[in-house]
Amino acid sequence: MTTAAAPRSQSYTRPDSRSVVLDWAWHAYAVVAAAGMVVVGLMWDISWHMSIGRDTFWTPAHLLIQSGGLLAGVSSGLLALHTTFRGSPQAKASAVSFWGFRAPLGAWVCVLGCGAMLTSAPFDDWWHNAYGLDVRIVSPPHILLGLGMMGIVLGALLRTLALQNASDGATRRRASRMFAVSSGYFLTILAILLFESAPRTTMHSAGFYAVLSRVLPILLVAVAVAGRNDWPATTAALVYTILVAATSWVLMLFPATPKLGPIYQSVTHYVPLDFPLMLIVPAFALDLTWRHVRAQPWWLAAIALGTAFLATFIAAQWPFADLLMHHGRNWFFHIDNFVYWRPRSTEHFAYEFRAPKPGDPSFVSGIRMALLSAIVASAIGRSWGRWMTRVRR
Repeated sequence: MTTAAAPRSQSYTRPDSRSVVLDWAWHAYAVVAAAGMVVVGLMWDISWHMSIGRDTFWTPAHLLIQSGGLLAGVSSGLLALHTTFRGSPQAKASAVSFWGFRAPLGAWVCVLGCGAMLTSAPFDDWWHNAYGLDVRIVSPPHILLGLGMMGIVLGALLRTLALQNASDGATRRRASRMFAVSSGYFLTILAILLFESAPRTTMHSAGFYAVLSRVLPILLVAVAVAGRNDWPATTAALVYTILVAATSWVLMLFPATPKLGPIYQSVTHYVPLDFPLMLIVPAFALDLTWRHVRAQPWWLAAIALGTAFLATFIAAQWPFADLLMHHGRNWFFHIDNFVYWRPRSTEHFAYEFRAPKPGDPSFVSGIRMALLSAIVASAIGRSWGRWMTRVRR
């Protein structure tokens, strides 16, 4: 009597989210490129306003910004549709659900950022038709546009972060570099948004360092904590420095003529943005400090990181501000970058520091407040960075 052979037992393999994230790697490259387009377009647009003025929405700078937003939004939307309707069970399990659709977290942030940017376009056009030329960077449509651009850059940061955390070897090294680049884009936008609250003439004041210490350590500390290359925060600051300086140097090569009055300055070429801040020094200090305090209690790490940021930032930016004021009237530092609507009678104010002396009681209290702000911001950045180390989708 013959007996049927017992069927072989089949082993069950748990779905590996790592392979799914690697399959989505193309999207990370797309959104990093889109974020770069958005940031360069933003600096170009600001320079356009300072040199030419508002003429039409269809300027090359606006088109570059919106193209970057569309690239990030459309690619993220297509990824969501593919994952939802044609994705494997592993892909769906490794995605984030939103209104019944599934996609990586960074993709959803890019979609929301693209929506905000597209909404800001007609709003900005109406605003200029109603109120005319911008006299400040911060206006309601620009705030909406800024939130959208930050969404695109944050989405790129989260996508590269997930790729970094879910991979190893050469892929992780590439992803960690893309994460640092995306962080540099984010740092650039933050620095631009803070420009009007911390202009060059206040670099010898406690208020200048207090304003920047409330915001910048949050990002730089988070990047130092979450990055997987040797110097993540330093790399991000280097990207910011090169991006702002190079964009300004290139724009100054092209002619530009004001088209709106009043015109007080004889502008013949694009007016560049201010020379970048010396953030690479405190970023290096944060990377180095984090290596020594990563195992310490959160409050001790926050004190060390905040103190390192503020001390090295003052040590680098204070003498550099003197260099700018005394030797900056050239193409390299371009501190004589006056907008065309600035009266010539006010030019001398651009070369004078408006700040109390270091021995003044208000200066001392201001530095104390800056230190407290840096410590609190570092604690927030440390928590954010710890969370980012767990992002895998």
